[in-house]
Amino acid sequence: MYKLIEPFILTFIPIFVAVDSIGNIPLFISLVEGLSKKQRKRIILESVTTATIIAILFVFIGKWILRFIGITVADFQIAGGLLILVISVSLLLPGKTRFVDIGEQRQTIGIFPLGTPLITGPAVLTTTLMMVDSFGIIPTFFSLILNMLIAWITMEKSDLLIKFLGTSGTRAFSKITYILLASIGIMMIRKGIIQGVLIR
Repeated sequence: MYKLIEPFILTFIPIFVAVDSIGNIPLFISLVEGLSKKQRKRIILESVTTATIIAILFVFIGKWILRFIGITVADFQIAGGLLILVISVSLLLPGKTRFVDIGEQRQTIGIFPLGTPLITGPAVLTTTLMMVDSFGIIPTFFSLILNMLIAWITMEKSDLLIKFLGTSGTRAFSKITYILLASIGIMMIRKGIIQGVLIR
């Protein structure tokens, strides 16, 4: 039984860490501050829809794009791992944040920056492609959809989660997920190097 669900568990956890639904809550609240409940719901729907479409497209055509431009999976693993490592380390440094200055573009914040790059960004795209390569499209697809559902729920219930965890609690949770994300980056670099050596 465990062997049957193992690929789903092993794809869910890295994608969950990369999406960082709980870590995005303080930023989401700051972006939608002062907006009505109806406007918030529209922004949540736009952000999750945008993030899901981009991620699903990359799951199904990401490898084809790489082959078309002559990049091997090993190359992508190393580059993606480095990118994830740099992103996670920069976010762990004091004073660093995922905040994006949106200026007057409040009407499109569901698409940018919430949908992409905050929910589906480089870390999610890289991680999903690696999960497809390691465990196949079906477990990755279901894990991705489940994570997008979690992202939607956390934004819908963001006020309750802030009250429960507190601002410090959500920040602490984010820091832990960034450490896990850095570890995933290292793992991807290691696997990319090993795969590259074996291919040669």
